[in-house]
Amino acid sequence: MSKLPRIEKYSHPAGGWGSAKAVASILLKEHVAVNGSRILMHQNKPDGFACVSCSWAKPADPHLFEFCENGAKATAWEVTSKRVTPEFFQHHTLAALEAWTDFELESQGRLTEPMRYDAATDRYLPIPWQQAFDEIGAQLRGFDPKRVVFYASGRASLETSYMYQLFARMYGTNNLPDSSNMCHESTSVALPETIGVPVGTVTLDDFQHTDCFFFFGHNTGTNAPRMLHPLQEARQRHARIVTFNPIKERGLVSFANPQSPGQMLTPDETCISTQYHQVKIGGDIAAVTGICKALIDADDRAQKEGAPRVLDAAFIAEHTHGFDTFADAMRAANWRDIEVESGLTRSALEAAATDYAKSKAVMILYGMGITQHREGVLAVQMLTNLMLLGGNIGKPGAGICPIRGHSNVQGQRTVGITEKPSLVPLDKLAEMYRFNPPRDVGMTTVDACEGVRDGTVDAFIGLGGNFARATPDHGVLEPAWKKLPLTVQIATHLNRSHLLHGRAAYLLPCLGRIEVDRQAGGAQIVTVEDSTACIHASRGFAAPASEHLLSEPAIVAGLAKATLTPQSGSVDWDAWVGDYSLVRDAIERTYPDQFKDFNQRMSQPGGFHRPLAAAKREWKTKTGKANFITPPDASEDPDMSFEGERTLRLMTTRGDSQFNTTVYSLDDRFRGVFNTRQVLLMNRADMTRLGLTEDEAVTVATVSNDGVERKVDGLRVHAFDIPAGCAMSYYPECNPLIPLAHHAKRAKVPAGKAVPVTVRAMARSSS
Repeated sequence: MSKLPRIEKYSHPAGGWGSAKAVASILLKEHVAVNGSRILMHQNKPDGFACVSCSWAKPADPHLFEFCENGAKATAWEVTSKRVTPEFFQHHTLAALEAWTDFELESQGRLTEPMRYDAATDRYLPIPWQQAFDEIGAQLRGFDPKRVVFYASGRASLETSYMYQLFARMYGTNNLPDSSNMCHESTSVALPETIGVPVGTVTLDDFQHTDCFFFFGHNTGTNAPRMLHPLQEARQRHARIVTFNPIKERGLVSFANPQSPGQMLTPDETCISTQYHQVKIGGDIAAVTGICKALIDADDRAQKEGAPRVLDAAFIAEHTHGFDTFADAMRAANWRDIEVESGLTRSALEAAATDYAKSKAVMILYGMGITQHREGVLAVQMLTNLMLLGGNIGKPGAGICPIRGHSNVQGQRTVGITEKPSLVPLDKLAEMYRFNPPRDVGMTTVDACEGVRDGTVDAFIGLGGNFARATPDHGVLEPAWKKLPLTVQIATHLNRSHLLHGRAAYLLPCLGRIEVDRQAGGAQIVTVEDSTACIHASRGFAAPASEHLLSEPAIVAGLAKATLTPQSGSVDWDAWVGDYSLVRDAIERTYPDQFKDFNQRMSQPGGFHRPLAAAKREWKTKTGKANFITPPDASEDPDMSFEGERTLRLMTTRGDSQFNTTVYSLDDRFRGVFNTRQVLLMNRADMTRLGLTEDEAVTVATVSNDGVERKVDGLRVHAFDIPAGCAMSYYPECNPLIPLAHHAKRAKVPAGKAVPVTVRAMARSSS
């Protein structure tokens, strides 16, 4: 019998007994209580495996239990004893499975054999590996490569990613969208223009020297919980933590360390944020403008009074460009406008500026609450502007830190998974492998979705992930998937993307990262890059889920050999599969500055850090300096409007028991939501204003003028501590509300953190 949904206030800290109980529960649920516990002891250890969940940094001197609650859930999910065998599909047509929830689909367990869709029975049927490769290769050779998409999720290793991008380019396309397109592409566009690198500038060691942290748009307690350990240590030395989030997320409010007997056996907990500002959804640019304005005004007063400068004038003069124009714009900003747009008071923003000004080393950390907006690029650049005012780039304890989500999403970009040919050493690839790489810009995630919708994509190959579910505009896109001539999914678990198949469709089950990967050269090691640009080795420990599984590198090599002609180029794919160190040698030859002595350095504790010029105050920008970016008058999406008495700003978000599209349970205990995900959390004043009552069923509809109706029915509305005019619900359930065209300017990241919607009681929705 299913449990009834309930909403209740959760006031306990992140971590503590709640996390311990959740870890025990998932191990029991996946029937791996003993084996899973043993495997977890190797997670994020220098001689162990890198977590398949988030990409937070792995310390050189790890804790005994160097895993978080969600990391343990991801591990249990991968080493589960549950299996999806060919017999499963004998009992279920794909049409019947479409009625299952995402949670029900993925919780069936691991895929065990390669499968091909059979239209006559509407089922997946087993197929030998070589036959699958040969059939896929024959079909790919018949397509225009410019109409084929090679998608990569963020979990594939550096070795697999390098092979995959090489296969795609030898085939003739730069259509290599990836998870970054859906999350941190705004960072990848913004930071090169401001500081000359596309990634953050801090390492884990910097946390020991920071005396003030600023968080923007990140739920640390759920999405990177291991970061709470260095934050707790920072608070113990009285560092300040200033947080800007629409919702008070428990992990940034308080934390009880599960590895501390004192905090587990007593009511003791650590207060994390010393200031917590509930910024209005989409109000971050205004909030940062207010902080910058307060700092510049204070510096102007100090100069007039002959007092010490508030800004780092020496750094600004030597290392930056564009300060005067930026400062004038901040001086001219109107406090009333700032307060209205941010939802915060002037005194609150001045308090944040005061903490910034009196700190010697400031670190800014941010997540998709910043990047997944129409103005996501500008929001990132405003954060960088704030850092430059105090010289907080390129010194111990200071820097900017985009918190990447998936375990190797940053690393994939490092080794060539990108649609932008300008970011890849194509001449080097041409020399090494004797082929002519394509030079045209490929498809982003949004471009690929538009191609699926419009019929200009013929084939989609997915290296992991649940692309059809992770992308927006489900009502528009889902019918189009089944019109594709070919879909190929490399996966560990069954998910909804496998049901939204092309006319020809293949499921290719792969080894997970935690499993022993034994090839001709023995057990293999793979590598990943974390959020701080450190490279780590990862060694599998679990027995493979099935004797029929192949590794991701073996699958990529099998597809490449079956597809490419001798004229395509020269690669010894079999040798690479037999010994992944040969792939690492190739990566080093391709990127010698980034991967010097790759095979020798990959196993060092804490990983090895890729060289980042900005961290040494070397600016690889057009001006040769770090650039202040003066914000233009921001314009809203021309096809959408946040105006109107009934319009709310909706943010989609993950729950506590979720990683990306994978839902481990229906509970989100930190927000007090249990046994359901069909909720809409609103400010009580908005509920009263709109005539809505607690637990009432509502229809949420997108406000747009493109002629497409987008709505989600049946959400239950509940009062919640969120700014007025704002609402929150879950991803990907509310992705149907996000139009494809609603994305970050220049970066094309779907703007799922600010969607204009109306909310009406279902009984009155038709009126």
